Amino acid sequence: MGNSRIPSFTEERQLRQQGYRFIAGVDEVGRGALAGPVLAAAVIMPFMFKGAWRKEVRDSKLLSPAQRESLYEPIRDTELAVGIGSSDVWTIESLGIVRATEIAMEQAVKQLLPRADAVLIDYMRVPGIKLPQKGVVDGDTLCFSIACASIIAKVTRDRMMEELDRTHPGYLFAQHKGYGTEEHLACLRKLGPCQIHRRTFQPVRDVLNLRY
Repeated sequence: MGNSRIPSFTEERQLRQQGYRFIAGVDEVGRGALAGPVLAAAVIMPFMFKGAWRKEVRDSKLLSPAQRESLYEPIRDTELAVGIGSSDVWTIESLGIVRATEIAMEQAVKQLLPRADAVLIDYMRVPGIKLPQKGVVDGDTLCFSIACASIIAKVTRDRMMEELDRTHPGYLFAQHKGYGTEEHLACLRKLGPCQIHRRTFQPVRDVLNLRY
């Protein structure tokens, strides 16, 4: 993890000073993948939580798979509420990746019990979430709640892709998780797209154009 910045409670503190108590961090994963769902997590963490593992939390992209897995259970054991939402390939292809991402985030926030009364989202604002909200630039790096959501989202989606690897063998989904790596593109060119590939995404379209 190097010397990367430890996410703080600054954003949560500002909202608490305005009277909000249940503040959810929201993040998505899989937006840029070529296959599988886009998935969002919403997490309400205890304010100013001081557990020993707190300083290990980072944006999930800065952690190894083993580090993410080691933080998943502590977060789940500590959170006040967690929600997961996802949009499948049909939704992504028919509505576009931006709207599909918003739908996943809306679902995640709706699942929270206790209900959130304010929301912090990495970068985005989501009109369909009818709560006070703030899109935080670099939120998964700077904001503790969003960083926790990024870890929950990433581990959950990675596990889904490992399941999809079993039902769609030959594409190595368990390794690349649906992202456009060289090995994934090689499998695509060899086998063609399967049911969970996003055919509206350019690399998949290119393979389809070559094959047909």
